Amino acid sequence: MMSRVAHGIVSNMRSILPKLEASIKGGLSVRTTSKKTDLTEHFMLDDEVANEQLRQYEEGSRDRLELESALLGVLNRVEHVPIVINGQEFQSKEELQQVLPYDIQQPIAHYGHAHRILIRMAIDKSLEAQVMWDKTKLSDRIDIWERAADLIAGKHRYNIIAATMLGQGKTLRQAEMDVAELVDFMRINPVFLRELANYEPYNDMVNGDCWNSMRLRGLSGFVAAISPFNFTGIAGNLAYTPALMGNSVLWKPSDSAILSNYFVFLAMREAGVPDGVVNFVPAEETTFASVVAQHPKLAGINFTGTSSVLKVLWQLVAQNINYYENYPRLVGEGGGKNFHFVHPSADPKTAVACTIRAAFEYAGQKCSSCSMLYVPESLWEGHIREPLLRITDSLLVGHATYCECFCSAVINRRAYDRIYMWLRYIVQSPSCQILAGGTCDKQHGYFVDPTVVQITDLDNIICREELLAPILGVYVYPDDKLKETMEKVAKINHGLIGSVFATDENFIEEAYEAFRFNVGNLNVNDKSTGSMVGQQPFGAGHMTGTSDKLGSPHSLLRWTSPQVIKESYKPHMNIYYPYMNISEEKQGIKYMRRDLNEMVSQDESSFEDAKNEDNRPV
Repeated sequence: MMSRVAHGIVSNMRSILPKLEASIKGGLSVRTTSKKTDLTEHFMLDDEVANEQLRQYEEGSRDRLELESALLGVLNRVEHVPIVINGQEFQSKEELQQVLPYDIQQPIAHYGHAHRILIRMAIDKSLEAQVMWDKTKLSDRIDIWERAADLIAGKHRYNIIAATMLGQGKTLRQAEMDVAELVDFMRINPVFLRELANYEPYNDMVNGDCWNSMRLRGLSGFVAAISPFNFTGIAGNLAYTPALMGNSVLWKPSDSAILSNYFVFLAMREAGVPDGVVNFVPAEETTFASVVAQHPKLAGINFTGTSSVLKVLWQLVAQNINYYENYPRLVGEGGGKNFHFVHPSADPKTAVACTIRAAFEYAGQKCSSCSMLYVPESLWEGHIREPLLRITDSLLVGHATYCECFCSAVINRRAYDRIYMWLRYIVQSPSCQILAGGTCDKQHGYFVDPTVVQITDLDNIICREELLAPILGVYVYPDDKLKETMEKVAKINHGLIGSVFATDENFIEEAYEAFRFNVGNLNVNDKSTGSMVGQQPFGAGHMTGTSDKLGSPHSLLRWTSPQVIKESYKPHMNIYYPYMNISEEKQGIKYMRRDLNEMVSQDESSFEDAKNEDNRPV
């Protein structure tokens, strides 16, 4: 019969890898050895859980009709999005609008930014709410998250998809994948929590002198979640994963994703997340960051965005480190420079298809979008160049709601201006040549055509910097310079995901070592985009991010402060160890002799003091 520890190890190995087998309905298994059974919870891990299935939205289907109705509902009403603190709604004097990226005259939501006083109020209410929330049983929290997964997968699905398509400029497929990922986070993170809760320190079952247990606590303070515009699912995960682990959260959504994020917030409240546990606080970026970073109770920041912003947040925390009551945990994902590396043995059709999708879906605005393509000379002219450019030129860029649209406008004016400057630089750079695209227009929306640029110098800034744009750089390397090129790529491209395309097994093994550290995920014969929760946890290191692997148990561990409890049943009475050969009787005699010696010493010293009384220094 296996011990509890062994059973937990086997269960974890079975349930996490690779089939994600774990209970989403499992009951509690309460141990009776400890006298304090209410401190920890354990779960049965016996059922299977799978990723949310994507819906096809075929013409005339119920899903298609429901989505069309939701799209019309969002378009025909400008939603008021409030600031929500502890369940109470607040408004700002200055009103802002979220507009369609591809039709900037069409608003879908109006909202306001929280000022410093409101942000401080939200912090206070969060700290109050966490007192009871951290004491809430894990099983009760898990029940809320499972209800939320069902609500988002069903009742709220079409509204969130519609808001994501319209407000963030995502096509139907991209928005459907986004919401499915959110469902996965809400459904699979509780599975990981069950497995973490089942861990117990080793217990000596033979002697039974004590019992060791560990309970998962929230952090000491509040968590600030700063979410990006490009993924509704990641935004919800940034705010609610720390909450699942017992923390209270200030959620600052992106202005460019305000409506979809608000719909997620409403769904989570309906599922049962108590008021004050997650506070919805739209705010100006620098104001929000400065207020939370200056509060002594800051426990952590959960961030996804650009590496430059992550550095600013890190600096703010570092400057105030002496004022905090703990060491804030910083979790950040910045995207980086993702690439596709093609070997001469690769299948050209696969490489071309995967590269076009990874580079241009969602206008290249994913944190995992392919930004550089490395192709051998032997494949470039005869197999890859022509289909790559032909298909790129044929991609339809238009309204996100058009079914034939491959990608839509970029997210906002600031992104458009940044990309426009990159295109101007490319035109003027002697080592860059535009092969396709290169045009943009902002008359009605922020449109940038999918662009392919051939680069002859790997030290060019285009080969190094994250563009977050529908711009694909191509470098053609000599076949006999394969290893040198790989070494250079590993040096200059640090990203979330890198992909290699090859059928040569020896090369694939070499690629595993060459790209061991410069990317967080390494794909073989697949595009860099499309990671799934539980199957391909994502996150990268270097200056790209903290590599905490969202979609895995590792990310949950960042938001808990475990406490180990030892209950001793045989208290120690003897202060001496056996090798000292001191019995209890000898201990008593020794104590008596020491006391007598101290008394004699005190008496003698008093005589000496009396003799020398006149010689004492003043």
